Amino acid sequence: MTAPGATICREGVAFAVYSRAAHAVDLCVFDEHDPAREKLRLRLERGEDFFWRGFVPDLTAGALYGFRAHGPWEPTHGHWFNPAKLLLDPYAKAVMGLPAWNSLMQNLAVDGSQDARDNAHVALKSVVICDAFDWGDDAPPRTPWPDTVIYEAHVRGFTKMHPKVPKKFRGTYAGLVHPAAITYLKELGITAVQLLPVHLHLNDGFLIARGLTNYWGYNTLGFLAPHPEYASAGDPQAQVDEFKTMVRELHRAGIEVILDVVYNHTAEGDENGSLLSLRGLDNPGYYMLNHDAHTLNYTGCGNTVNAAAPPALRLVLDSLRYWVQEMHVDGFRFDLAATMGRRGPHFDPEAPFFQAIANDPVLSRVKMIAEPWDLGPHGYQVGGFPPPWRELNGRYRDRVRCFWRGDDAASASFAKRVCGSDEIFGSQGRPPHAGVNFITSHDGFTLRDLWSYDHKHNEENLEGSRDGDSQNHSWNCGIEGETPNAEIKSMRRRLVRASLATMFCSLGVPFLTMGDERWRTQKGNNNAYCQDSELSWQDWSRSEEASMILEFTQRMTGFRRDYPELRRSRHFTGAFNPFTGRRDIDWLDELGEPMSHHKWHEPTRKFFAALLDLGERGALMLIFNATGNAIELPLPKGEWKLKFDTSLDDSFPELAQEPGCKSFVSAARSVACLLLEAEREPHRVGLNK
Repeated sequence: MTAPGATICREGVAFAVYSRAAHAVDLCVFDEHDPAREKLRLRLERGEDFFWRGFVPDLTAGALYGFRAHGPWEPTHGHWFNPAKLLLDPYAKAVMGLPAWNSLMQNLAVDGSQDARDNAHVALKSVVICDAFDWGDDAPPRTPWPDTVIYEAHVRGFTKMHPKVPKKFRGTYAGLVHPAAITYLKELGITAVQLLPVHLHLNDGFLIARGLTNYWGYNTLGFLAPHPEYASAGDPQAQVDEFKTMVRELHRAGIEVILDVVYNHTAEGDENGSLLSLRGLDNPGYYMLNHDAHTLNYTGCGNTVNAAAPPALRLVLDSLRYWVQEMHVDGFRFDLAATMGRRGPHFDPEAPFFQAIANDPVLSRVKMIAEPWDLGPHGYQVGGFPPPWRELNGRYRDRVRCFWRGDDAASASFAKRVCGSDEIFGSQGRPPHAGVNFITSHDGFTLRDLWSYDHKHNEENLEGSRDGDSQNHSWNCGIEGETPNAEIKSMRRRLVRASLATMFCSLGVPFLTMGDERWRTQKGNNNAYCQDSELSWQDWSRSEEASMILEFTQRMTGFRRDYPELRRSRHFTGAFNPFTGRRDIDWLDELGEPMSHHKWHEPTRKFFAALLDLGERGALMLIFNATGNAIELPLPKGEWKLKFDTSLDDSFPELAQEPGCKSFVSAARSVACLLLEAEREPHRVGLNK
């Protein structure tokens, strides 16, 4: 039976498209040299499974096509059939053309009747693609979760200004795997790139009217097609091959490819949107509708894909399998993933989508990361996803920010985040690396801006700064924005290093945002979704500050690799090691005494140290000081060696404590790490001073 979409056969191309309520569906094939000229129209035949099928002999890869669906025009009953509208194949693997937004928006005539104007001259055309590709000896790196370090990047933004990437490849799939780019990623120490949406997406009409674009790309139209504007090639087949080449070359460098995917809504918007694909083919089969047949908006983007409905569920699963099997990607980060687990208004961890993923022999083997919230009822679901899903830990982000900002009563929660959020994930039997630890992401302040601004500054978005989150838990260190004040600039660098050190020393999966390792600023814009400019692109200039932060980040990824205790797969339990006389973790106050429940919950508590048992290798001490003062901490007996101190611009001085030194001076707003190397003939070493 013909698979959905366009399938190349020896004699031609077979087509199949789903529509339960359509009365008829036409396949339209267009001239490759004159895409506005229709050269063939074929009435498809409906099967018992509600797929409409047909075959065109002698057709080959590169053919342009679309569908016209006939049926009732009854928006009040959820049906939007209009054969005047050429519809994109939901299974299109590539597209041709750039849509004229005003023409696409013309769905209704002034009197509300069906608009009969043909949009073929402006509509996107689906393209028949050949899946054959020389993968060579490509194999997925399959980096274990505990060893994974994620780097969130934008295909266009990462190399758009890279001086060593040839201009024609900057901002493209090819540019991302230029030797200069791959060398940078490897030296950075990350194991996976997580790419902002690369599915075909459209610019919003209101942004075009303002002279802006949807730079982030969270406005998907094609679930199987790579976004053509990120390719250096103009031919659709070559664009698909360029994406595959990118994946192959990243794999050769040992780097996994994770896609940020948007299956929760599409670019068709609400009832005031347009007929582009799913709405014109089977609106009730793909979208959540209320009792009045209006689209439910749990995403803030006009519509909500109904992942519990069989047609939509199959489309999403087929799309995911395609990206794994044909494009060789290693995993997915799901935008507003709570939507994928909804049955109507309710989130259900046993929803059809989650069960399908768990039981799928292909998808159950790749990395799955949830953004565990949406805008619907009970939409915040951190910790609510079933294993083996991983989740972006928004509680980690907020508590780490609050601690380093110096908030009162933040220490206990901060310590829990550093230890892998046991009360969120461990209570369900999930490991620490069920949580993806991030302090920043594309959505919000950069790490530099987090410590440079008290308030968002989104004027360039032309929305009166009403957009973007107003609760950022940020601190400007005394002056809003850029300043020549050397003391404040030093404090900001110190807080950036403290934040990064916290993340790389926490149990869980570290998540680094593009540019944070290079002191990148967005000038206080915490919602740069529409800024396709130097404001959002990676800054490759070589400032002294950028070089210092980059080197520090590289050293921190290496430090994490050197200590498996920071990558452990089990939560700390306080278990006693009789060989060393230490627990797996102990907590000390500023006097070097054990922390108590009372001490943890002192409102002004902003200092503590964690003593991690390394077994035969000795012990690590992590000292967290969010106060504004230096504190002299008495040390357990033994010879301690300083591994790093984020209060220093050169944070890895490789200095040993003076023999017999009994204390360490912890600088204000810093993280320091000391190593106690085990003696050749180990003896019990506890907290005795």
